[in-house]
Amino acid sequence: MRNKFRNILLVVLGVIIGVFASVQFSAMAQKQTAPLPLDELRQLADVFGLIKSDYVEPVEDKKLLTDAISGMVASLDPHSAYLDKKALQELKEGTQGKFGGLGIEVGTEDGYVKVISPIEDTPAYRAGIKPGDLITKLDGVSVKDMTLDAAVKKMRGDPNTKITLTIARKNVNKPIVITLVREEIQVKSVKSKMIEPGYAWLRVSMFQEPTVEDLVTHISKLYAKNPKIKGVVLDLRNDPGGILPGAIGVASIFLPQDSVVVSTNGQLPESKAVFYARPEYYAGRTLNDPLAKLPAQIKNVPVVVLVNIGSASASEIVAGALQDHKRATIMGTQTFGKGSVQTIRPLSKDTAVKLTTARYYTPSGRSIQAKGIVPDLMVDETAEGDGINGLRLREADLSKHLTNGTDEVKNEDRLNQDEEIKLLESAKKYKPIEYGTKKDFQLMQALNHLKGKPVQLSKVKPEEKKNDETRKK
Repeated sequence: MRNKFRNILLVVLGVIIGVFASVQFSAMAQKQTAPLPLDELRQLADVFGLIKSDYVEPVEDKKLLTDAISGMVASLDPHSAYLDKKALQELKEGTQGKFGGLGIEVGTEDGYVKVISPIEDTPAYRAGIKPGDLITKLDGVSVKDMTLDAAVKKMRGDPNTKITLTIARKNVNKPIVITLVREEIQVKSVKSKMIEPGYAWLRVSMFQEPTVEDLVTHISKLYAKNPKIKGVVLDLRNDPGGILPGAIGVASIFLPQDSVVVSTNGQLPESKAVFYARPEYYAGRTLNDPLAKLPAQIKNVPVVVLVNIGSASASEIVAGALQDHKRATIMGTQTFGKGSVQTIRPLSKDTAVKLTTARYYTPSGRSIQAKGIVPDLMVDETAEGDGINGLRLREADLSKHLTNGTDEVKNEDRLNQDEEIKLLESAKKYKPIEYGTKKDFQLMQALNHLKGKPVQLSKVKPEEKKNDETRKK
């Protein structure tokens, strides 16, 4: 029996070593593979054997090994992860801008899911779901105090599958129950409009594969109707990032050709790179330059970029590039500070590892990681202050976050206990700002700046600003 158990451990050890070797080979390509720590791998095999023989109930081999891989990768930093079939599919949907779902933009209110807007020509739109509707149940299960992310995942799913929504509507006495069939939803990451004569608002909510072409289309349409645009507000607030070519393309819209947009640095030779405002870096495989359709005026029009603590990764690349080249005034609050590169390394047809492989640097060589972009003009979300944003986490608050790589980032508490309690109380009354409207305080301050009028600045400065007094307001 002992020999049989020992043989099982040896087989498991061989499998683990094989997995490690194959992952290292695919990830390192021609780089020499590092020696495997055999003693530690034997210990891992011993633990595997103990769980199989002694745990209170049987556990599948696949679960143990998958969880071991997942835990190993997740221990590195907050953005490295093992991607199973579902997670890999969700990642692809996010970058491609399409997914199986209902077609509703949602938020939260009083613990329920609030419909911000149904997307035109989607199941939700055709079923008559209206802005302001509160979704109280999904397939009969209450969404009260369910996280918004969990509710969104429940509403998404494979096309041609059904889900039943229970809706509370203002001035309707009884709940409305609607069964919808999911379809493939195309999400547009770009919005635009003229805020007032001469001043355009361009909103990018996420950097996806179609983002650059979509933004070019929006800009061209605005200029076709308004040839004499005096200023542009590029709104990147709460934009969590996305694909690198999208960020390079958006920055290239406003920068001269061949300008440096961003650089990266890591262990692998291919991670040491500089990316320029050229079609080969943003146009994809076709190399047809979508920026060739742009009106020439966009290269010289005054620009304000709006950012906040929710602006991360690709958003910070764009803001940092335009700031370093002095092409735009960055306005709002300090960004999230996610300045690391994640590379997808396939393990099988349906699984992969998302691994942090480099750090991003702005054209002047500033590391974004754990610092973010400090705006030229610090402006709070409202005239009264930054509201609930004061409670939101930044990269430097995350456990196991990657260091800045150039100098130490001190992450001091931004609020004392009394201030936090006060802010939590005010957060209960908080209503999300509808971006792009006259009630959007930061947008109105951006317009003031473009017009040469006074701007109401924040009374609070980030820690990093104290060490950067050379930047002029």
